[in-house]
Amino acid sequence: MYKILVADDHPLFRDAIVNIIGIKYPGSTTYETEDVESTLAFVKDNDEIDLILLDLNMPGMSNLSGLLDLRNQCPTTPVVIVSAEQEKQKILQTLSYGAVGFIAKSSSKDVIGDALDSIFQGNVYLPSDIMRSPTNSTVTKNEFQALPESISLLTRRELIVLQHLTKGEANKQIAFNLHISETTVKSHVSSILKKLGASNRVKVVLGCSDIDFNQYLKR
Repeated sequence: MYKILVADDHPLFRDAIVNIIGIKYPGSTTYETEDVESTLAFVKDNDEIDLILLDLNMPGMSNLSGLLDLRNQCPTTPVVIVSAEQEKQKILQTLSYGAVGFIAKSSSKDVIGDALDSIFQGNVYLPSDIMRSPTNSTVTKNEFQALPESISLLTRRELIVLQHLTKGEANKQIAFNLHISETTVKSHVSSILKKLGASNRVKVVLGCSDIDFNQYLKR
C-alpha cells in the first residue's frame, strides 16, 4: 500500500491522521516529523514516499518557504497541505507553490478520507467552499474565466459533470451521483478542460463557480 509522511508539530493531530490512514488504507506505512528541518532530512533519505501531508504553520515554515524547500527537495512527491489556515489567498497560493491539495484541519474523518482518495486518484483537492468562493487576491485576479462561447461547446452531459465539479466533488463521487463509471467521468473532465481551454480542474472550478447552469441545460 501507500507510504505517507505526516509532517505536523502537534502529536495529537499526527495520531489522529495516522489513525485515519490506518483505517482507510490498511497495510500502509506512516512516518512522522515535527518541523521543516526534520521533514527535509527525512525525505532526503527516503525517496519512496507516496504522499506528504504538511502542516502549514509548523516550526521552520516561514510563510510558504518551507513548502518551496520541500518541493525542491522532492519535486515528484505529491504534497498536500493540512492546516487550520482560513485565508483564501494563502490557501490558493499553496497550489501555485506546488501543493496538490489543501485539507482543513477542522474536516471530519470522512472528509479527510475522501480528500485522500481524490488525491490518490490524481485529482487536485480543495474544500468545496474555497472552490466556490470568489476572492480578490492578487493570486487569482488573473485566473482563468470560462467564456460563454466556450461553455456552449460543452455537451449536456459535460455540463452536468461540470456542475458537479463546481460543487467540489471528486471523480468517484460524480460517477456515483450520475450512475456512470469513473473512467467516463475522467473522459468528460478531459474534454471539458480542452473545450474551455483550462490547464487543470481547479482553474475550471474557480472560473465556473458563477455559471447559471440552468440557462445552458435548458437548451
